[in-house]
Amino acid sequence: MVFLGLDTGEKRIGVARSDELNLMAHPVGFIERVSDEQVVREISKFASEFQVGKIVVGLPRTMKGEVGKAAEEVLAFVEWLRGKVSLPIVTWDERLTTAQAERAMIEQDMSRARRRVKRDAMAAEIMLQSYLDFSKGREKNKDV
Repeated sequence: MVFLGLDTGEKRIGVARSDELNLMAHPVGFIERVSDEQVVREISKFASEFQVGKIVVGLPRTMKGEVGKAAEEVLAFVEWLRGKVSLPIVTWDERLTTAQAERAMIEQDMSRARRRVKRDAMAAEIMLQSYLDFSKGREKNKDV
């Protein structure tokens, strides 16, 4: 089952996907937030194209791990999205993923313009990879 990772922002939603074995996450792009209908259409298009079985949405908790204003907005988005798509949707802590993505791209000596285009998808990739790594650890512990 392929997972689709979404890193939601006010203007764009970064998108990543897992491989079929759920070992690696890969950035696939972003969705410009023009309208609600357009967002659902594009998420559905990605879900169909990659045969997605689950959507993982990054939840921007505060540094103390609490649900702040940004996380409340994401939770509202998730509830709205659940009414629009028929896939299971879970949230995953995505604290500092955008900062991690930015730092990684700076280390790769990527131009500011190129970083702006890739930042959201890379943040989604980092968040989804964290979810995959956690899930693998849980699967391993079940076998013990």
